[in-house]
Amino acid sequence: MFIDHVHFYVEDATAWRDWFVSIFGFQSIASGFSAETHSEVVGMGRICFVLSAARTEASPIAQYLRQHPPGVANIALRVLQLEPVLTQAIAAGMPLVQSIQVRSPQRVAVVGGWESLQHTLIEGDGLAAVLGHLGGEGVIKVAPVPLMQNPPFLGIDHVVLNVAAGDLERTVAWYEAGLGLKRQQMFAIHTDRSALCSQVLKHPQGSVQMPINEPASSRSQIQEFLDHNRGAGIQHIAIATANAVESIARLRKRGLAFLPVPQTYYDELPQRSGFRLSEAQRQAIAREQVLVDWPIDRPQAMLLQAFTQPIFPQPTFFFELIERQSYQVNQQTQQAEGFGEGNFRALFEAIEREQLKRGSLQ
Repeated sequence: MFIDHVHFYVEDATAWRDWFVSIFGFQSIASGFSAETHSEVVGMGRICFVLSAARTEASPIAQYLRQHPPGVANIALRVLQLEPVLTQAIAAGMPLVQSIQVRSPQRVAVVGGWESLQHTLIEGDGLAAVLGHLGGEGVIKVAPVPLMQNPPFLGIDHVVLNVAAGDLERTVAWYEAGLGLKRQQMFAIHTDRSALCSQVLKHPQGSVQMPINEPASSRSQIQEFLDHNRGAGIQHIAIATANAVESIARLRKRGLAFLPVPQTYYDELPQRSGFRLSEAQRQAIAREQVLVDWPIDRPQAMLLQAFTQPIFPQPTFFFELIERQSYQVNQQTQQAEGFGEGNFRALFEAIEREQLKRGSLQ
């Protein structure tokens, strides 16, 4: 199971297409209209985003945006065989939103995820399922997607879902039973001001990873998200990159704002067990304010992460840039896996500082 594409519901599809092209360097792949909806498709390599805006008040996007701010409405999943996955999802209680349709060479169906989130299930290769979002008046543009030799962004590493207090276990069980995801790491992060709990889920045959967060205090940043989002939803998408420092520097130059990290974080890095960065490397990650973590028993399995400011007016959805460094074990190349608790805590504290600026955490 892999993430095929992500569907955003936004106020202005053209403006957000231009934003992704100018900031991330994505390619504009396709545009289309139906009577009710305008959609744009952008992407790079294995990343594909559909951006849809309402043309009338009857549009499902308009209905969604009356309840929620702009954000992620659908995480589409590529599966090997559609029928068994769909049967399992329905048996687990996931509602059937759209029965199986053939969009040659692909076959697709849609099930309800947690609360308003949906999941399109796709069997087969190609863009037919994506282009199906573009509406009855037809696609007005489909651009060829050239294969880049060394794309700066490699794919979607993971997506993070925020749910209400008390819903974490139910949501985890829902995705275990419905989509076959398996539990991985669990985190409980707290400071003097607030707290959260998080359970990481991963599909055993594929790359789908989904940490699920719930607030563990009334002033938690997860609760702030839930309040502004008016319900559960996707908090952020992590984009994998081969070189975090270079990618983040490029994005900053193009105007993308990141969560600031205090200099003390980088001053204290050399004191951590397993520290092996050169002084030049330490200065580079400090300059771009990148978080770095590693397991004590495998310090070469380094995880580099940085987090953007929310991209919409509300303090809800944001992006993460993540680099999982490769290392050698018995002459075999392996890659850093999982999630570092140190980086998780550093992100939590960075968002707390933003909450203090907004006055939502006193």
